[in-house]
Amino acid sequence: MAAVEVAGEFETIRTLLRPLAHPDHALGLMDDVAVLPSRPGYDLILTKDAVVEGVHFLADDPLDTVAQKLLRVNLSDLAAKGAEPFGYLLACHWSARCGWSERESFVAGLARDQETFGIHLLGGDTVRTPGPASFSATMLGWVPKGETTLRRGARPGDAVYVTGTIGDGRLGLQAAQGHLSLEPERVEALAEQYRRPAPRLAFGQAVRGIATAGVDISDGLIADLGHVAAASGVGIALQLESTPLSAAAHAWFDRRTDPLAALKDLATGGDDYEVAITLNPLEEAAVKREAERLHLRLTRIGQVTAGSGVSVTYLGQPVAVGRAGWTHDR
Repeated sequence: MAAVEVAGEFETIRTLLRPLAHPDHALGLMDDVAVLPSRPGYDLILTKDAVVEGVHFLADDPLDTVAQKLLRVNLSDLAAKGAEPFGYLLACHWSARCGWSERESFVAGLARDQETFGIHLLGGDTVRTPGPASFSATMLGWVPKGETTLRRGARPGDAVYVTGTIGDGRLGLQAAQGHLSLEPERVEALAEQYRRPAPRLAFGQAVRGIATAGVDISDGLIADLGHVAAASGVGIALQLESTPLSAAAHAWFDRRTDPLAALKDLATGGDDYEVAITLNPLEEAAVKREAERLHLRLTRIGQVTAGSGVSVTYLGQPVAVGRAGWTHDR
């Protein structure tokens, strides 16, 4: 693992990161590369996401949760592809607030999720920065050859489903910032979901070969369905009233005076890291059985149509959405 020659950086690698390294392929983090043999009959899937202080996590967020969010947002991309996670490359840009104890906390978060998700560190880079702390990971996974669930396979007539609940990421940020007026246990649950989302890996693998298209919900439900529509050359009709909400989000929603505006906020907020899929209606029963086996909530929210883009209705009436989700341009 390469490093800037700054006091503590090589010690960070040797003492904190080396125990996380893949026992066979990371070369003990003593080289500038990892050596990964091919896996016959499989495609290698790669994805990369970064988290930046003040953008993806708060300045006072514990660094163990930051590490876990970093891994999980990348694992969510693999989940949407139906991939089995393998390992990751890591880049750490430590700010002045990242002393030794903070680095230990960050690595402890990595270690917990490595055990949870069966992955190992393969290498990367570690530097110090005068700016905000930031971290990035390149996640690797395997899919049986030719079976990756892509965004481009949706067909008119397909049903559209989403796992879990929508809007907890947006509300969770408000909860973590102390801006949400709900019961303490609901605020805590939402903040936890924001900091440590749950990638739907088992579901993604279970519906691989059944789902015609898939995407993880990171930018917002409407925006990410738009990515599927664009890649597939189709339209998607979304029934906004079908948006699945958690108990905490329902408690927030029930206090809104404008339910349509509230649902639009939740459907465009992003940071949910659920998986949306399209599938032939003849496969709905099989997919529902897989969700039940995994004790996972699964909700039909619309259908694929001829045309383009995402059309949104609320109780049968067309809805103008405006901004469809999060972008880094605004």
